Amino acid sequence: MQKSPTPQAAAALDNRQLDLPLFAEPGSTSSSPSPSAPAPGSSTGSQGGQQPAVPLAPDGSKLRSLALGSRTLHYALKRSARRSIGFAIDSTGLTITAPRWVTLADIETAITEKQRWIFTKLIEWQTRVEQRALPKVDWKDGAQVPYLGQPVRVTLGSPQGTLAFSADDAALQLPLPLQADPQQIKDRVQGWLQGEAKRVFGERLAIYAEKLGVNYRAYALSSAATRWGSCSSDGKIRLNWRLIHFPLSIIDYVVAHELAHLREMNHSPRFWQTVESIFPEFREARQTLKSHPPELLPTL
Repeated sequence: MQKSPTPQAAAALDNRQLDLPLFAEPGSTSSSPSPSAPAPGSSTGSQGGQQPAVPLAPDGSKLRSLALGSRTLHYALKRSARRSIGFAIDSTGLTITAPRWVTLADIETAITEKQRWIFTKLIEWQTRVEQRALPKVDWKDGAQVPYLGQPVRVTLGSPQGTLAFSADDAALQLPLPLQADPQQIKDRVQGWLQGEAKRVFGERLAIYAEKLGVNYRAYALSSAATRWGSCSSDGKIRLNWRLIHFPLSIIDYVVAHELAHLREMNHSPRFWQTVESIFPEFREARQTLKSHPPELLPTL
């Protein structure tokens, strides 16, 4: 989430959105793994006499490399006005932020001194990512997708010849033959989920807007890769349709969060007090979202 604006910057909020990130780890610089980064940020040398390709940072720039014994560490280097060398490790690897006047030799000396901590944290991140990774949904009869926190079984060959959902059986029947193409199944299921998201989110927005005594101008579904929701200063709200995978309490938290921005266009203590006034359990819900990055959701 964004930091609270300073008094001088508050006026600039008129044309900005306040967003709720999908996932943020304390000290991280990115919300999702970089497809070009190693796993994560280190290698054990070359094979067959060939030098491994230098990986790229999320912004496309080349990472720096430092040999530490038998291992090679790749890291992103950023310069800033800070007074000390900072280390941050996330799913993209190691990022070092250093004062402009510190030499590269001093930076690499600092890395060498902290190498045990660095490699330990990199291994922890890699383990975490591997544990979170889920296989892609196998789009066929019997496939399962989460809906409002519960698994829903997809069945083909609906006897009614129309799409039908049974809450009692937790089953979604599609009017498709058993031999249907996986893409067809995927499109039908995603279309149903998005339709449910539109309906459920609209209902929850109406409830919490009344509780808070605010009016939003409009709302729409989002497919953002890094945001659960956003609220602009002109009253337009966007909610990520993939929230429909979560229990209703999580949806309610995001709804309350975005509506609270109609009172406080920041993330100040007053903003969180506003959220709590209509959704007292926001701390638990917020923690749940932080522990559920995008890779925990099914690949749709």
